[in-house]
Amino acid sequence: MKFSVSSSELLKRLQIAGGAIGSNPVLPILEDFLFTIDNNKLQIAATDLETSITTEIEVMADADGKVAVPAKILLETLKALPQQPITFTVNDENFGIEITSAYGKYKLAGEDGQDFPSIPQPDSVDKISMPGGSLTHGITKTIFAASNDELRPAMTGVYFQVDFNKLILVATDAHKLVKYTFNEIGGEVSTSFIVPKKALNLLKGSLPENEDIDIAFNSANAFFSFGDTQLVCRLIDARYPDYNAVIPVDNPNTLSLSRSDFQNSLKRIAIYANKTTNQVILNINDGSLTISAQDLDFSNEATEQLACTYEGEPLTIGFNAKFLVEMLGVLESDEVKIELSTSTRAGIMVPAEETEGEEILMLVMPVMLSN
Repeated sequence: MKFSVSSSELLKRLQIAGGAIGSNPVLPILEDFLFTIDNNKLQIAATDLETSITTEIEVMADADGKVAVPAKILLETLKALPQQPITFTVNDENFGIEITSAYGKYKLAGEDGQDFPSIPQPDSVDKISMPGGSLTHGITKTIFAASNDELRPAMTGVYFQVDFNKLILVATDAHKLVKYTFNEIGGEVSTSFIVPKKALNLLKGSLPENEDIDIAFNSANAFFSFGDTQLVCRLIDARYPDYNAVIPVDNPNTLSLSRSDFQNSLKRIAIYANKTTNQVILNINDGSLTISAQDLDFSNEATEQLACTYEGEPLTIGFNAKFLVEMLGVLESDEVKIELSTSTRAGIMVPAEETEGEEILMLVMPVMLSN
């Protein structure tokens, strides 16, 4: 089997698929790309058995066939070559591969493509479609809040709640929670599933901004298709906690202030906070917000005052500065609104102006004030 292809086009495709290859594969063949030639089309596949990516590229081939190609050496070779046509010759007996470029020949040992694990196919699936840019947006705004605690598998992914033409993404680690709602998807189904973080990080890096993406899903897998690329991931098989139960409904105290001023102030004050709790204290009353932190072990202390608009009773509440800074970094509005009830109940942060067609709500648990 022999085929020719542009080195730069091939590298681009391999870099998309290569994201699925794990760092410590359970089987040696999982360190390879699967090349399948069918009718002058090269399909490239990579998998770690949980997440798989397939993508296609046009080639000039003399026959159909498949071969597993070692990923690391192939990627390094292509990165070191200037753009040019290259030819792959595969020995059908021992799967040896010879790459010919304008500079010379490179030989590497391939493996039988038949031994490569099969990639799940979309059987008996439900489907929705939405703009790729909106999904990227939703992933970016939620993924940072997902947990790293393997003992609570449900919370290590992002919860997708599909409600006909509405998609809600939720992520939480029990200290913070983000709920992002997108109102204009094409779908006729109401269901929910949990997508692992790895798959979402890979999607975030490769989704097209202005193209629609099709999402198909069954009880085991989700299939994200865009252009000539498909990402398949195994869903997290666990029950997601009832996130609505933790969102406080009655928050009579409302604080409004500049997002960037608040974020910058928190970054400065956090330098002086206790490194274990990252606790900053917000002292809020009419028209003024005092942010302070202290680390008694090192006699460090800092205080700043910010102008704000506040409706409600004077309130003192403690938060983890790291969480607040992270959340403010994801919000895009100039002003943020923080809704509070008491010093022991979660605070809710929302942008002062919502973008049309989407809503975002962030919840952060208070750090108990030490007397």
